[in-house]
Amino acid sequence: MNIEQQINALREELNQHNHNYYVLDAPTISDFEFDIKLKELQDLEAKHPEYYDADSPTLRVGGAVTKNFNTIAHEYRMYSLDNSYSKEELLEWEKRVHRGLGTDNVQYTCELKYDGASISITYENGKLSRAVTRGDGFQGDEVTTNIKTIRAVPLKLKGDYPEKFEIRGEIILPLEGFAKMNQDILANGGTAYANPRNTASGSLKLQDSAEVAKRPLDCLLYSLIGNNLPVATQFEGLDKARHWGFKVPKEARLAKNMEEVMQFIGHWDIHRHELPYETDGVVIKVNDIHQQEELGYTSKSPRWAIAYKFKAERVSTRLNSITYQVGRTGAITPVANLEPVQLGGTTVKRASLHNADQIEKLDIREGDEVFVEKGGEIIPKIIAVDFTKRPEDSKPTIYIEKCPECFTELERKEGEAQHYCPNYYGCPPQIIGRIQHYISRKAMDIEGLGGETVALLYNSDLVHNYADLYELKKEQVVPLERMADKSAENLINGIAASKQIPFERVLYALGIRYVGETVAKKLAKHYKNIDNLANASLMDLVLVDEIGERIAQSVIEFFENEENRKLVERLKSYGVQLETTAADTSVSDMLAGKIFVVSGVFAKFSRDELKKAIEDNGGKVGSSISSKTDYVIAGDNMGPAKLEKANQLGVKIISEDEFISLVSS
Repeated sequence: MNIEQQINALREELNQHNHNYYVLDAPTISDFEFDIKLKELQDLEAKHPEYYDADSPTLRVGGAVTKNFNTIAHEYRMYSLDNSYSKEELLEWEKRVHRGLGTDNVQYTCELKYDGASISITYENGKLSRAVTRGDGFQGDEVTTNIKTIRAVPLKLKGDYPEKFEIRGEIILPLEGFAKMNQDILANGGTAYANPRNTASGSLKLQDSAEVAKRPLDCLLYSLIGNNLPVATQFEGLDKARHWGFKVPKEARLAKNMEEVMQFIGHWDIHRHELPYETDGVVIKVNDIHQQEELGYTSKSPRWAIAYKFKAERVSTRLNSITYQVGRTGAITPVANLEPVQLGGTTVKRASLHNADQIEKLDIREGDEVFVEKGGEIIPKIIAVDFTKRPEDSKPTIYIEKCPECFTELERKEGEAQHYCPNYYGCPPQIIGRIQHYISRKAMDIEGLGGETVALLYNSDLVHNYADLYELKKEQVVPLERMADKSAENLINGIAASKQIPFERVLYALGIRYVGETVAKKLAKHYKNIDNLANASLMDLVLVDEIGERIAQSVIEFFENEENRKLVERLKSYGVQLETTAADTSVSDMLAGKIFVVSGVFAKFSRDELKKAIEDNGGKVGSSISSKTDYVIAGDNMGPAKLEKANQLGVKIISEDEFISLVSS
């Protein structure tokens, strides 16, 4: 056997041992024997660099340093899941599934919901090519180098894998490994980590991959994503992934009906504490992938999946004081400052009280003993007061009347729950908040500029609005606290680069009340430039698809303000994109005003490609058939419920080829 063959044989053997130990939990050699073989391979590779392989098991120990994690757009969006907390909510979801499909012949895959950091890993030709964090669902941080150090993640696949696909999963820290980490830290005089989930998430952003390799991270995978995958069901996909070499939790079960789903939930609600990692619920998915496609998505979540959350942990603690925060829109949020208490693995010191109505409803007062839960086990909230422990001298909470920052009289509009500070241009938290929104990732995404730096720039009298950012000079920024020469240069370059951000995102960045990402896209597409939008009447705006009177009125008020108009003119003068470019515009407007529903499996296009073609030509894609639907594009295995409804309403049903002819004409 020559040197190259010897190196390849050792790599193959060590990869198999890694798989046996970290994926199958069935090692066939001792740790000592494994280390001897690994050292042998390292020595051979060092002497023969001509046989370097980026997927060698010796590189699992890390060593590469990542200074900046690139932001990568997800090819397939990472949606969040709707949550449920009772059997009744699950049965309601099941009814919606049956209605959407027009049949009650539905099976479900039940999987445990692991509490970790979401990851999407891309494989091309059987090799790991990229790993990206969830981020905001549309884009995340590339952490490929760090993910490669996790031994449960295969670098090469085996079997009949597709040419290219993504697999989604959760990076977790097993409880035993987490405890051992903290023991070592405390023994060396350090501060222990609070909980496994946050530690796992933070590990992915460590710059030195060698440090990541030292942490006992694990990766549990649960979802295949891509075109023309060789699976017909979610459960089959889990099995295929195991055969290709992935660590897929064995606890998943196929349920024929909701009764079997509830049995699965009932079992794990009791036995979840026996698992080696944290889990906070069960994910229930429609098993058939064609049925998943028929059900589709809302703007945030798949209609074919739901998470059942185990009952939240509840603790009691003392409410020491109530303070008030001012948001960028001027909205006032009351905050409960609590005696620190452990809840769900974290120390809770504060909880939102939402608004004056909530405080009055629960009769919450300073000095009360209160019961605290984590809403969805994420955000702490006060759910009740222990009146048996209320102090005798307790006094009802009187909601503040003036802004805690600028002392302006607060306003509360009819029909709204929150109080607002109307001092839009003079209240510091509002000004800072608007600039922070402007530079945020979904808006202008200015590299080198974070929320703390914005506050520093404002407090240093360097910026008073987001237009001021474009007049900053490097020499003004360098003297600031924690700002080195290179950091200042990156900040100035990041601001300059933001001039290339497309109009729809600039419009979102302006911070017009009620104009979120989706509304900004619709307004940008309809009006094409900022001047058309600024001059639109209330009636014009209301007639734009999905723009209601509240949004329209907010847009009108924004542009009626002279200060806002000056800001927009300044942004224009700096070269910020305030009109759509050729790349932003549609292919045509021939389908303008037409609503399409796509249903079934197609031969020439994927469903997503068809939807894009509709939108590129000015049409709108509907999620369900109604009297407003103009066409249903029907493929093979079209859902019977949709077919029946289309016929009842007299909606025209066309084939894939007929749609192509419609657009071509």
